[in-house]
Amino acid sequence: MRRSLVLISLFVIISLPFNRVFAKSLSSVEFLSGWLSADLREKDDYRVVPLMLSFGFDLKPLAEKIGIKTKGILEFQLEPFLNVVTSPDNNVEAGLGFLLKYAFPLSRKFMPYIKFGAGPVYISQHIREQSTQFNFVDTAGVGFSWFFRENLAFSFEYRYRHLSNASIKHPNKGIDANSFLLGMSFFFD
Repeated sequence: MRRSLVLISLFVIISLPFNRVFAKSLSSVEFLSGWLSADLREKDDYRVVPLMLSFGFDLKPLAEKIGIKTKGILEFQLEPFLNVVTSPDNNVEAGLGFLLKYAFPLSRKFMPYIKFGAGPVYISQHIREQSTQFNFVDTAGVGFSWFFRENLAFSFEYRYRHLSNASIKHPNKGIDANSFLLGMSFFFD
């Protein structure tokens, strides 16, 4: 338990935008939660309630400096998460995602997006598919934001997630999961 608290604390400290450059380019903050499910071979299905906080940083100025012009919104996202595992046993996942998000506003109210990324995760659950508790997650998703105020939006997204220890130790069968997330997003000017 103590090791879990230390890891969670480190992830939170690392993910906070202390740097002036980050603070200046911070373009959005969103909270997401929902449902994640995966099939396990030996135990009951893997069920998770994700709790994620995403800090979005505007990459458009950097992209334009290297000659890439985009019509949409291009963000780098730091996404610390603490997920509650409800099955096969009650446990937690703690990690930090590094994501790219591209959004293309279709109107003042509706903005679809895609995102993908990876990051480290510690799982307290002992499962036969993964021989280690330290793992990595690769994720890809699609979603949309629906603005109910100028800078506030509800978000809905689907994500595919692959959890693996990158063959640090065997077995490393991986866990493929589907998740549906709802959230609240705040966009800065």
